[in-house]
Amino acid sequence: MSELNLRELHNTEFPVPNDLQSNVAITSLSKIYNWSRRSSMWPLLFGLACCAIEMIATAASRYDLSRFGMEVLRGSPRQSDLMIVSGTVTKKMVVPIVRLYNQMPEPKYVLAMGACASGGGPFKEGYNVVSGIDKYVPVDVYVPGCPPTPQALLFGLIALQKKIDGQSLANFDDVPWYGVGPSEAVPVPVLGPDIIDPRQMELIRRAAEAAVEGQPIGKREAPKRQEAAAPAKQAAVAKTADSADGEAVAADGDIDPKKARLMKKREEMLARKRAREAAKKAQG
Repeated sequence: MSELNLRELHNTEFPVPNDLQSNVAITSLSKIYNWSRRSSMWPLLFGLACCAIEMIATAASRYDLSRFGMEVLRGSPRQSDLMIVSGTVTKKMVVPIVRLYNQMPEPKYVLAMGACASGGGPFKEGYNVVSGIDKYVPVDVYVPGCPPTPQALLFGLIALQKKIDGQSLANFDDVPWYGVGPSEAVPVPVLGPDIIDPRQMELIRRAAEAAVEGQPIGKREAPKRQEAAAPAKQAAVAKTADSADGEAVAADGDIDPKKARLMKKREEMLARKRAREAAKKAQG
Protein backbone atom coordinates (compact mmCIF):
# COMPACT_ATOMS: atom_id res chain seq x y z
CA MET A 1 0.00 0.00 0.00
CA SER A 2 1.33 3.44 -0.94
CA GLU A 3 2.42 5.67 1.90
CA LEU A 4 0.48 8.81 2.80
CA ASN A 5 2.68 11.89 2.91
CA LEU A 6 1.43 14.08 5.76
CA ARG A 7 3.33 17.09 4.46
CA GLU A 8 1.13 17.20 1.38
CA LEU A 9 -1.97 17.38 3.58
CA HIS A 10 -0.79 20.56 5.32
CA ASN A 11 -1.10 22.62 2.13
CA THR A 12 -4.59 23.84 2.99
CA GLU A 13 -6.23 27.14 3.82
CA PHE A 14 -6.22 26.16 7.49
CA PRO A 15 -2.72 26.56 8.95
CA VAL A 16 -1.44 23.91 11.36
CA PRO A 17 1.06 24.87 14.08
CA ASN A 18 4.54 23.49 13.60
CA ASP A 19 4.48 21.54 16.84
CA LEU A 20 1.31 19.70 15.71
CA GLN A 21 2.17 19.00 12.07
CA SER A 22 3.55 15.56 12.91
CA ASN A 23 0.30 14.57 14.63
CA VAL A 24 -2.47 16.54 12.92
CA ALA A 25 -3.34 16.72 9.23
CA ILE A 26 -6.11 18.64 7.49
CA THR A 27 -7.47 17.36 4.18
CA SER A 28 -10.74 16.84 2.33
CA LEU A 29 -13.00 13.85 2.79
CA SER A 30 -12.82 13.03 -0.93
CA LYS A 31 -9.03 12.91 -0.89
CA ILE A 32 -8.66 10.61 2.08
CA TYR A 33 -11.55 8.45 0.89
CA ASN A 34 -10.12 8.12 -2.62
CA TRP A 35 -6.68 7.36 -1.20
CA SER A 36 -8.11 4.46 0.80
CA ARG A 37 -10.02 3.07 -2.19
CA ARG A 38 -7.19 3.35 -4.72
CA SER A 39 -4.81 1.58 -2.35
CA SER A 40 -7.07 -1.42 -1.75
CA MET A 41 -8.62 -2.35 -5.09
CA TRP A 42 -9.68 -6.00 -5.17
CA PRO A 43 -9.89 -7.34 -8.74
CA LEU A 44 -12.37 -10.00 -9.74
CA LEU A 45 -10.52 -13.23 -10.53
CA PHE A 46 -11.50 -14.66 -13.91
CA GLY A 47 -9.75 -14.99 -17.26
CA LEU A 48 -11.11 -15.43 -20.77
CA ALA A 49 -8.15 -16.07 -23.11
CA CYS A 50 -4.41 -15.51 -23.52
CA CYS A 51 -4.54 -12.11 -21.78
CA ALA A 52 -5.32 -13.95 -18.56
CA ILE A 53 -1.81 -15.47 -18.59
CA GLU A 54 -0.33 -11.97 -18.60
CA MET A 55 -2.68 -10.98 -15.78
CA ILE A 56 -1.52 -13.96 -13.74
CA ALA A 57 2.11 -13.01 -14.42
CA THR A 58 1.38 -9.48 -13.20
CA ALA A 59 0.14 -10.86 -9.90
CA ALA A 60 3.22 -13.11 -9.51
CA SER A 61 6.36 -12.16 -7.61
CA ARG A 62 8.23 -10.68 -10.60
CA TYR A 63 5.81 -7.74 -10.99
CA ASP A 64 3.92 -7.97 -7.67
CA LEU A 65 0.52 -6.29 -7.57
CA SER A 66 0.90 -6.12 -3.79
CA ARG A 67 2.75 -2.83 -4.22
CA PHE A 68 -0.58 -1.29 -5.23
CA GLY A 69 -2.75 -3.11 -2.71
CA MET A 70 -4.38 -5.18 -5.48
CA GLU A 71 -3.01 -8.61 -4.65
CA VAL A 72 -6.32 -9.82 -3.22
CA LEU A 73 -7.90 -11.36 -6.34
CA ARG A 74 -11.38 -12.31 -5.22
CA GLY A 75 -13.37 -15.21 -6.58
CA SER A 76 -16.69 -13.56 -5.74
CA PRO A 77 -18.07 -10.46 -7.47
CA ARG A 78 -19.66 -9.28 -4.22
CA GLN A 79 -16.19 -8.74 -2.73
CA SER A 80 -14.58 -7.10 -5.78
CA ASP A 81 -14.05 -3.48 -6.82
CA LEU A 82 -12.42 -3.99 -10.22
CA MET A 83 -13.35 -6.22 -13.15
CA ILE A 84 -10.42 -6.98 -15.46
CA VAL A 85 -11.86 -8.32 -18.73
CA SER A 86 -8.81 -10.22 -19.96
CA GLY A 87 -9.26 -11.87 -23.32
CA THR A 88 -11.70 -12.53 -26.13
CA VAL A 89 -15.34 -11.94 -25.20
CA THR A 90 -17.67 -14.29 -27.03
CA LYS A 91 -21.40 -13.79 -27.34
CA LYS A 92 -21.97 -16.71 -25.01
CA MET A 93 -19.62 -15.32 -22.35
CA VAL A 94 -20.85 -11.71 -22.38
CA VAL A 95 -24.06 -12.81 -20.63
CA PRO A 96 -22.35 -14.00 -17.39
CA ILE A 97 -19.90 -11.07 -17.57
CA VAL A 98 -22.76 -8.55 -17.40
CA ARG A 99 -24.41 -10.60 -14.65
CA LEU A 100 -21.16 -10.56 -12.63
CA TYR A 101 -20.84 -6.81 -13.16
CA ASN A 102 -24.32 -6.25 -11.75
CA GLN A 103 -23.41 -8.32 -8.67
CA MET A 104 -20.36 -6.18 -7.86
CA PRO A 105 -20.92 -3.58 -5.14
CA GLU A 106 -20.43 0.10 -5.91
CA PRO A 107 -18.08 1.84 -6.42
CA LYS A 108 -16.87 -0.52 -9.16
CA TYR A 109 -14.64 -0.18 -12.18
CA VAL A 110 -13.93 -2.09 -15.40
CA LEU A 111 -10.58 -2.47 -17.16
CA ALA A 112 -10.58 -3.84 -20.73
CA MET A 113 -7.32 -5.74 -21.13
CA GLY A 114 -6.14 -6.43 -24.65
CA ALA A 115 -7.35 -5.77 -28.19
CA CYS A 116 -10.12 -8.39 -28.02
CA ALA A 117 -11.80 -6.96 -24.92
CA SER A 118 -11.38 -3.40 -26.22
CA GLY A 119 -12.69 -3.83 -29.76
CA GLY A 120 -12.79 -7.45 -30.89
CA GLY A 121 -9.14 -7.74 -31.86
CA PRO A 122 -8.24 -10.11 -34.72
CA PHE A 123 -11.60 -11.87 -34.26
CA LYS A 124 -13.68 -8.71 -34.74
CA GLU A 125 -15.44 -10.05 -37.82
CA GLY A 126 -16.08 -13.45 -36.25
CA TYR A 127 -19.63 -14.68 -35.95
CA ASN A 128 -19.32 -15.41 -32.21
CA VAL A 129 -17.12 -12.55 -30.92
CA VAL A 130 -18.31 -9.30 -29.35
CA SER A 131 -16.67 -6.18 -30.80
CA GLY A 132 -15.71 -4.71 -27.45
CA ILE A 133 -17.03 -5.24 -23.95
CA ASP A 134 -17.81 -1.50 -23.73
CA LYS A 135 -20.96 -2.14 -25.77
CA TYR A 136 -22.49 -3.83 -22.71
CA VAL A 137 -20.74 -2.50 -19.57
CA PRO A 138 -19.04 0.87 -18.95
CA VAL A 139 -15.25 0.65 -19.30
CA ASP A 140 -12.96 3.00 -17.33
CA VAL A 141 -9.51 2.07 -18.68
CA TYR A 142 -8.39 0.40 -21.92
CA VAL A 143 -5.06 -1.46 -22.05
CA PRO A 144 -4.00 -2.07 -25.68
CA GLY A 145 -1.93 -5.01 -26.86
CA CYS A 146 -2.35 -8.56 -28.11
CA PRO A 147 -1.72 -9.60 -25.45
CA PRO A 148 -0.53 -6.64 -23.36
CA THR A 149 2.55 -7.17 -21.25
CA PRO A 150 2.43 -7.12 -17.43
CA GLN A 151 4.03 -3.69 -17.56
CA ALA A 152 1.13 -2.45 -19.72
CA LEU A 153 -1.40 -3.83 -17.26
CA LEU A 154 0.43 -2.12 -14.39
CA PHE A 155 0.31 1.14 -16.34
CA GLY A 156 -3.44 0.69 -16.82
CA LEU A 157 -3.91 0.09 -13.10
CA ILE A 158 -1.93 3.23 -12.30
CA ALA A 159 -4.13 5.15 -14.76
CA LEU A 160 -7.18 3.84 -12.90
CA GLN A 161 -5.72 5.02 -9.60
CA LYS A 162 -5.24 8.50 -11.06
CA LYS A 163 -8.84 8.49 -12.20
CA ILE A 164 -10.00 7.57 -8.70
CA ASP A 165 -7.88 10.35 -7.20
CA GLY A 166 -9.70 12.89 -9.35
CA GLN A 167 -13.21 11.88 -8.27
CA SER A 168 -15.16 14.06 -5.85
CA LEU A 169 -17.85 13.00 -3.42
CA ALA A 170 -19.55 16.37 -3.87
CA ASN A 171 -20.20 15.78 -7.59
CA PHE A 172 -22.92 13.19 -8.07
CA ASP A 173 -22.26 13.07 -11.81
CA ASP A 174 -18.66 12.09 -11.10
CA VAL A 175 -19.62 9.35 -8.63
CA PRO A 176 -23.14 8.27 -9.62
CA TRP A 177 -23.35 5.59 -6.95
CA TYR A 178 -23.71 8.35 -4.31
CA GLY A 179 -26.55 10.04 -6.15
CA VAL A 180 -30.20 10.09 -5.24
CA GLY A 181 -31.93 6.73 -5.54
CA PRO A 182 -30.59 3.29 -6.43
CA SER A 183 -28.43 2.75 -9.48
CA GLU A 184 -29.99 0.93 -12.39
CA ALA A 185 -28.55 -2.46 -13.28
CA VAL A 186 -27.04 -3.03 -16.71
CA PRO A 187 -29.46 -5.08 -18.85
CA VAL A 188 -28.25 -8.65 -19.28
CA PRO A 189 -28.02 -9.54 -22.99
CA VAL A 190 -30.32 -12.23 -24.34
CA LEU A 191 -28.52 -15.11 -26.04
CA GLY A 192 -30.46 -16.65 -28.91
CA PRO A 193 -29.65 -17.21 -32.59
CA ASP A 194 -27.67 -14.00 -32.11
CA ILE A 195 -27.05 -11.86 -29.07
CA ILE A 196 -29.71 -9.24 -28.35
CA ASP A 197 -29.18 -6.10 -26.32
CA PRO A 198 -32.34 -5.43 -24.27
CA ARG A 199 -31.71 -1.70 -24.63
CA GLN A 200 -32.51 -2.11 -28.34
CA MET A 201 -35.76 -4.01 -27.84
CA GLU A 202 -37.88 -1.12 -29.14
CA LEU A 203 -35.87 -1.03 -32.38
CA ILE A 204 -36.09 -4.80 -32.72
CA ARG A 205 -39.86 -4.69 -32.10
CA ARG A 206 -40.40 -2.10 -34.84
CA ALA A 207 -38.30 -4.15 -37.25
CA ALA A 208 -40.36 -7.26 -36.47
CA GLU A 209 -43.63 -5.41 -37.04
CA ALA A 210 -42.35 -4.10 -40.37
CA ALA A 211 -41.37 -7.62 -41.39
CA VAL A 212 -44.86 -8.92 -40.60
CA GLU A 213 -46.40 -6.19 -42.74
CA GLY A 214 -44.04 -6.98 -45.61
CA GLN A 215 -42.20 -3.67 -45.45
CA PRO A 216 -38.45 -3.46 -46.16
CA ILE A 217 -36.19 -3.67 -43.11
CA GLY A 218 -33.02 -1.73 -43.64
CA LYS A 219 -32.75 -2.77 -47.30
CA ARG A 220 -32.04 -0.46 -50.18
CA GLU A 221 -34.39 -1.12 -53.06
CA ALA A 222 -34.09 0.19 -56.59
CA PRO A 223 -36.67 2.86 -57.47
CA LYS A 224 -39.60 1.76 -59.58
CA ARG A 225 -39.42 2.61 -63.27
CA GLN A 226 -41.87 5.26 -64.35
CA GLU A 227 -43.73 4.44 -67.53
CA ALA A 228 -43.68 7.08 -70.26
CA ALA A 229 -46.97 8.74 -71.19
CA ALA A 230 -46.38 8.32 -74.95
CA PRO A 231 -43.57 6.82 -77.03
CA ALA A 232 -43.21 10.08 -78.98
CA LYS A 233 -42.32 11.99 -75.82
CA GLN A 234 -39.58 9.62 -74.72
CA ALA A 235 -36.13 11.17 -74.54
CA ALA A 236 -33.84 9.80 -77.22
CA VAL A 237 -30.29 9.92 -75.93
CA ALA A 238 -27.43 9.13 -78.25
CA LYS A 239 -23.72 9.47 -77.85
CA THR A 240 -21.58 11.09 -80.50
CA ALA A 241 -18.90 9.23 -82.38
CA ASP A 242 -16.16 10.95 -80.45
CA SER A 243 -15.95 9.32 -77.00
CA ALA A 244 -14.08 12.30 -75.55
CA ASP A 245 -16.91 14.66 -76.34
CA GLY A 246 -19.78 12.48 -75.10
CA GLU A 247 -22.45 15.07 -75.82
CA ALA A 248 -26.05 13.96 -76.25
CA VAL A 249 -28.45 14.94 -78.98
CA ALA A 250 -31.65 16.78 -78.21
CA ALA A 251 -34.69 14.98 -76.87
CA ASP A 252 -36.68 15.26 -80.08
CA GLY A 253 -33.92 13.63 -82.17
CA ASP A 254 -32.82 16.82 -84.00
CA ILE A 255 -29.16 17.80 -83.77
CA ASP A 256 -28.26 21.33 -82.89
CA PRO A 257 -26.84 23.10 -86.02
CA LYS A 258 -23.92 24.49 -84.04
CA LYS A 259 -23.01 21.05 -82.74
CA ALA A 260 -23.41 19.64 -86.25
CA ARG A 261 -20.89 22.14 -87.64
CA LEU A 262 -18.42 21.29 -84.84
CA MET A 263 -18.79 17.59 -85.52
CA LYS A 264 -18.25 18.15 -89.27
CA LYS A 265 -15.09 20.19 -88.65
CA ARG A 266 -13.76 17.52 -86.28
CA GLU A 267 -14.34 14.80 -88.87
CA GLU A 268 -12.56 16.88 -91.55
CA MET A 269 -9.58 17.42 -89.24
CA LEU A 270 -9.39 13.72 -88.47
CA ALA A 271 -9.57 12.91 -92.18
CA ARG A 272 -6.69 15.30 -92.99
CA LYS A 273 -4.64 13.86 -90.12
CA ARG A 274 -5.14 10.32 -91.39
CA ALA A 275 -4.16 11.44 -94.91
CA ARG A 276 -0.90 13.00 -93.65
CA GLU A 277 -0.05 9.85 -91.67
CA ALA A 278 -0.73 7.71 -94.73
CA ALA A 279 1.50 9.92 -96.89
CA LYS A 280 4.36 9.68 -94.37
CA LYS A 281 4.12 5.90 -94.33
CA ALA A 282 4.15 5.80 -98.15
CA GLN A 283 7.29 7.99 -98.30
CA GLY A 284 9.01 5.93 -95.62
